[in-house]
Amino acid sequence: MQVRRKYYIIIYGSIYKEINFHMRKIADILLRAVLTGYAIAIGGTVYLSCGNKFLGAFLFGTGLFVILSFGFNLFTGKVGYAVEREAAYLGELGLIWLGNLAGAVLAALLIRQTRIAGISEGAREICRVKLEDGLLSIFILAFFCGVLMFIAADGSKNIKNTLGQILAIFLPVVVFIISGFEHCVANMYYFTLAGVWSMRTLLYLLVMSLGNAAGAMMIPLFRKGFIKTE
Repeated sequence: MQVRRKYYIIIYGSIYKEINFHMRKIADILLRAVLTGYAIAIGGTVYLSCGNKFLGAFLFGTGLFVILSFGFNLFTGKVGYAVEREAAYLGELGLIWLGNLAGAVLAALLIRQTRIAGISEGAREICRVKLEDGLLSIFILAFFCGVLMFIAADGSKNIKNTLGQILAIFLPVVVFIISGFEHCVANMYYFTLAGVWSMRTLLYLLVMSLGNAAGAMMIPLFRKGFIKTE
């Protein structure tokens, strides 16, 4: 009887440790994703506050710099690696997307309570253009943004020199903003700041997310066939 009791204690203890480990992992993923939403919101705020579009696009990169420097979880920076990971990684990506949404939405709601809430007018105009566009156009623009975001995320990890890492982070951001490409997490912030959420908005956001995912996966898929050189 005592042996059986010890056996149950060991089993239950193992189950508890396993559950505790997974819960802590989920909490860590979500926390890093929520903080990412805040970081992107900071980038979006400085972009809307800046009179010069080119300077604003460059300063927006501060958000991505924070994310990559502190190991936060950005959907567009992580989704490209799905082609190299196991199926369970898709669940992690879902958590990251939700965490990014929560952080971006909360940050936008907070900004709307401050004296700089006037930037929401700029956000409304940006969102009007997006929501009047066709879904195919939105998907294609999001696709190109996804390619650039993978370049930024992967380049910051694999480029050896500091200057190259910084350029890998900031240049893709400048290019996607000036080009008018669609970034789903940035748009989570803009949609909330502009107060334009609806079923149509959600549909557009999902199409943007799919476009970002498709674009981010392109380079990892293609480089599987690259010839390795010394």
